[in-house]
This record gives sequence, structure tokens and C-alpha cells, in this order.
Amino acid sequence: MRLAAIALASTLVLSSVQQQSAPIERHNPEIPTIHVESRLVSVALNVVDEHGAPVPGLTIDDFELAEDGKPQRIANFDRESTTPLEIVLAIDASESVFNDEHLEREAAKKFMESLLRKQDQIDLMDFADDVDELVSFTSDAKKIDSGLGRIQHGDATALYDAVYLASQRLAETPSSAGQRRVVVLITDGENTTHHGSYDTALEQAQRAGAMIYALIIVPVAADAGRNTGGEHALIQLARDTGGKYYYVEDKHDLSPAFQHVSDDLRTQYTVGYYAPRKSLGDGNLRHIQLQLKDPALRARYTLRYRTSYYANR
Repeated sequence: MRLAAIALASTLVLSSVQQQSAPIERHNPEIPTIHVESRLVSVALNVVDEHGAPVPGLTIDDFELAEDGKPQRIANFDRESTTPLEIVLAIDASESVFNDEHLEREAAKKFMESLLRKQDQIDLMDFADDVDELVSFTSDAKKIDSGLGRIQHGDATALYDAVYLASQRLAETPSSAGQRRVVVLITDGENTTHHGSYDTALEQAQRAGAMIYALIIVPVAADAGRNTGGEHALIQLARDTGGKYYYVEDKHDLSPAFQHVSDDLRTQYTVGYYAPRKSLGDGNLRHIQLQLKDPALRARYTLRYRTSYYANR
């Protein structure tokens, strides 16, 4: 399915149609109606020591959380992330990156085998001149493997469109079970089209609550023409969304990089809190502050999580 950045407009139109066609509620005047507004904000959290190793065994009582500087009560806590994963695997299909299909396909297969459980789903996209959705969300590894065989090469790299549209697809997935939303990008970091931007890509990822994991392909580390600006943009995307980045200097390093992503997702905590009333439906950006209560632990361990979300209407 061919995707384009104009998909946002169609989403807004669909939303408008759904609102217009909503059934009319009929209330019994003798029965009082109670309206309850709530929004559970779910935050995936990685805690690592000075060596980058995950820290197990922490509890809800070890953390404190605030939104825009105001303390909030942690409503739920998952010590070993059993919450479902919704993953978009987006592969840069430009000639500069996707030139060894066998290695990339085998690495992606191993990634799925090591990570996917029956409650998880993965969506496959490729991007070059345009963004294509090859396989929609599924837990069937065979479908993803088949999709990997249909990747089409291109000349340009619509990187920001890929982030935007992957995040948009994630925003359409259910969130009732506290699903963790993830975008895994395989790319050299260079955006060569003019119909997408860093800011819109980041905003859409934040609105979807998507973590960006970037596997940055570096063909020649000392290349004078290397696009370090594109790399830095990917690194910042990962940091701002609570994800992570990895450099891949050899295509044979793809499997280890995928394994790092898998390990990172499997050792996450999940923290949930109910957004204060002022946050509900105003569409503004809210900032999350999460830290360990004990100053000694705070000095020893590093926390990584998404630091903001949009209070979507």
C-alpha cells in the first residue's frame, strides 16, 4: 500500500465523518448521568547502570513522577514489560543502504524470532522515493518474511515521511492494554526529499507515543561526504522519544544491532499515571519528569523514557 504525507489530511477527514455519524445518545431524565474524563499516560522506561546494563528488581515505590513540574501518582507499574508491542519496521530501500538483501532479510528474521510474542504485532514499511507499507500489523512472522522479499529499490530517501507515517499508523493501533509503540528504522540518516521535515516527524512520533530506535548504517566512517547532520537528527529523534540509536559500520553488524533493540524492549519497565484534568483534550505538549526517589540510586543509574506527550483532543 503506497503511503504519502497527505495521509494526515485524510485522517482528519475520517475523524470528522466519524463524529458526524456518531449515534445520538438518549438519556432517561430520571437517571443521573456521570461523565468521567481520564487519560492513562503509559511511559516505557529503561533503567541502566554505569555500564549500560539493565537494572532489574525496582518497584513502584522506587520512583516519583511529575507532569509539568507537578507531582502525579503512579497508577500502575510493570517490572518486566509484558505489555504488548506494536512495532513498525521501516527499511531504507535507497541504493546507498539496501544493497545486501540477504543479510538484511536474515537479520530482520532473527529480530522477529527473538522478540515477537503472540500479543505483539509488527508492521513492515520500506522507504525510498516514497513510503510503502508492505505488510500491515500482524503477529505472523511468515507474512513479514514475505514482505521483506518485496522491497523495491529507489534513488531518494523519504526518511522524515517514513517516521511521520510509521507514527501515524501506530497512532491507529489500540492502546487499551497499554501497548508500547515502537518505530525501528534502518537507514543512513540522510533525508533527500523535500516533502517532509524533522519537526513534523518528531511531533507525530510524540503524538503517537512512539519510541524511535535508529539503526544507523555508516558505509565509510571517515567518509568526508558522510551526512553527520542526518545522523544527529536521528539520534535526537531517538532521545526525544525515549528510544535509542546504534551505529552499524558493517552489514554483518545488523543482527547484533537488532539484538540490542530486542534486549532493550524486553528489559523495560512500564509506568502509568492519569493525566491531570488540565491536560485532557487541549492538544498541548506536556512534559514528563520521572526519577528515582533515592538520591544514591539516582547517582548510580540512568533513566531513559519519553519526556513529553501531546494531550490530544
